[in-house]
Amino acid sequence: MSKRDYYEILGVTKTATEGEMKVAFRKLAMTYHPDRNPGDKEAEIKFKEINEAYQCLSDGQKRAAYDRFGHAAFSQGGGGPGFGNEFGDFMSDIFDNFFGDGRGGQRGRGGAPGRERGADLRYNLEISLEEAFTGKAETIRIPTSITCETCAGSGAKPGSKPRPCSTCGGYGRVRAAQGFFAIERTCPNCHGRGEIVDDPCTACAGAGRVNRERTLSINVPAGVDDGLRIRLAGEGESGLRGGPAGDLYVFLSIKPHDFFQRDGADLFCRVPISMVTAALSGEITVPVIDGSQTQVRIPAGTQTAKQFRIKGKGMPVLRAREVGDLYIQVFVETPQNLTKRQRELLQEFDKTASDENHPESAGFFSKVRDFFGAARA
Repeated sequence: MSKRDYYEILGVTKTATEGEMKVAFRKLAMTYHPDRNPGDKEAEIKFKEINEAYQCLSDGQKRAAYDRFGHAAFSQGGGGPGFGNEFGDFMSDIFDNFFGDGRGGQRGRGGAPGRERGADLRYNLEISLEEAFTGKAETIRIPTSITCETCAGSGAKPGSKPRPCSTCGGYGRVRAAQGFFAIERTCPNCHGRGEIVDDPCTACAGAGRVNRERTLSINVPAGVDDGLRIRLAGEGESGLRGGPAGDLYVFLSIKPHDFFQRDGADLFCRVPISMVTAALSGEITVPVIDGSQTQVRIPAGTQTAKQFRIKGKGMPVLRAREVGDLYIQVFVETPQNLTKRQRELLQEFDKTASDENHPESAGFFSKVRDFFGAARA
């Protein structure tokens, strides 16, 4: 006897959404549930058909296979996983989101039970701006869990091996039928691992991993910026009972520099110059991040906050063949602790100075006088 079309059983079209199928399934399940139709064999058969159809069409992969090959897609697997399960299994997909164990829907059938992935680890690494400029190879030591060498991660004493849990059959989860509902919970006997270690390894007490301090080498590339995260796949904590290891994340921070402030790939250096140099011109020597020095020509009449650009003397751009620039920001330092003669010379200069010597201040106070004159008028 050929099977009926699953879409026809649920009363939906092939373009039906997951939500539409769920609504149709619930209505039919309520109608033909054996608790509502005691002794009705026909209702029981229809209920099983509804359950089988929904189990297939509610799974994206199974639905795609069914749409392409029909019932033949599952003919070699006895109807496919999930078909013909105990009474009440049909509700598991609906209630998994409410009664799951927080593992993102991972279930024992989908992989090896008990092989839990290890935790990710974080390591904070502080480097200097010079090291961020050149890049460096850094060796770090981290306390972590590694796979037990004695039992090779199985948790069992050498010469023995774990056995499948008799309570859950190695599934790691058990189901309890409560009338119309079926609730799935973590197996209380194996705690979700799916297996029991009767003779635990003495080196790791059955955990399959031991605590050790590891030494790792990290290559910090040139051009890294503050807050950058470097991921080392599989260098985190080892998983339980031979499970996959987590990852190690190295978070970089850059120490404040005595001379330079960074903005992306550009560097800024604030340099004081004397009043005489600013007025008469001159040259100053400034540092460069690569350890060298360079000369900057200061033109006569330079004012505070004047900025000079030195092309290609900034930071390298990470994973690119580009380099930022160095900006020299000057500020004019007012002389202090003047001698009597120095005061006399400045006073003489002040007596002979004109607006042409101080154009900005002259223009500002001229506008102030005009402002108050207009206000009085």
